[in-house]
Amino acid sequence: MEPPVASPRMAFTEFERLSPNHGPETHERLGVLFHHSQMGFEETITRMLDPASQVSYHCLIAGDGTRCTLVRDTVVAWHAGKSEFLGRSRCNDFMLGLAFAGDTYQSPITESQMDSLLEWLGARWAPLSLSLDRLSDHRQVAPGRKRDLNPAQWDRLIRTLAAHFGTPAR
Repeated sequence: MEPPVASPRMAFTEFERLSPNHGPETHERLGVLFHHSQMGFEETITRMLDPASQVSYHCLIAGDGTRCTLVRDTVVAWHAGKSEFLGRSRCNDFMLGLAFAGDTYQSPITESQMDSLLEWLGARWAPLSLSLDRLSDHRQVAPGRKRDLNPAQWDRLIRTLAAHFGTPAR
């Protein structure tokens, strides 16, 4: 296993461990769906690499801000399950899946995770024409079935993104 290397353009280390858990379809990249993994960073990567789990995210962010790409943005990752957003079902097809390692009910998103997210999202915001109304969390697209993110952490995330990208918070 090759050690992660920091890119000169990025403040946070990012590396790839490509998961077999993805579809053959081209991803529409219309928005981002946020999750928490409930497990630690390495444990989550191990699970995402196991074909039996049939689950993956596009990106996972560790507590220290290190990012692991599990599925490339242009491919459908299996992160949302039965879900609906923007009047459409199958969020996997059109929403990138980003997860924070850990459980946002047990511990808040760290400042490093938030800063790493801003870096990751910043590279996609303008090219993909993203906006706050194209972002959701798993709890909202699969009500009653999923509980991530903690609502207080979701509110904090949206406020941070609104301040950073200059768009009003909802």
